[in-house]
Amino acid sequence: MARINPVKENETPPSVKQAFEKHVTEYKARITNMKATLGHSLPAFEIYMQWYVLYDEIEKILGKRMAYLFAYSISFSSNCPLCSTFFRKIIIDAGERPENLELTPEEERILEFGSAIAASKGNISDLVFNDVAALYTQQEMVVLIAFAGQMIATNVFSNVIETDIDEYLSAYLPVAKTTL
Repeated sequence: MARINPVKENETPPSVKQAFEKHVTEYKARITNMKATLGHSLPAFEIYMQWYVLYDEIEKILGKRMAYLFAYSISFSSNCPLCSTFFRKIIIDAGERPENLELTPEEERILEFGSAIAASKGNISDLVFNDVAALYTQQEMVVLIAFAGQMIATNVFSNVIETDIDEYLSAYLPVAKTTL
């Protein structure tokens, strides 16, 4: 159960309602539990929704598939159930299995880069950095790193408040392994 409940629609201030409506219209996105929780603070909501601006840039650099896989690698390594499940849905709906992705060596390096940033709180090795820096311009690297930071911030927010998984994502939760 979430530590902070999403703002209720009938209790949402007009400025936040307007921001929600703009977000839904501009990005064809829903107001999820995380976004509704951010709705307790208009500045927090607006800042976190800048994720979409960076994500659009990531898609230009990496392509659609690798953009969501990059975000998934960061979320998975951040141990964020909500964000990992969100990207699992995208991966599965695209016809792949997150546990069995077919990747080129270059794609593996990019996902390792995102995963390493999240897992090591940004303290990545020169080898991991240089492998990816050899593939992209400095401008592109700044976007990749900034997006990773924004994704991690989203993961941290969701983890700290223990955001409830939205119902539309429940079918995409990973199957829990049990031991006998």
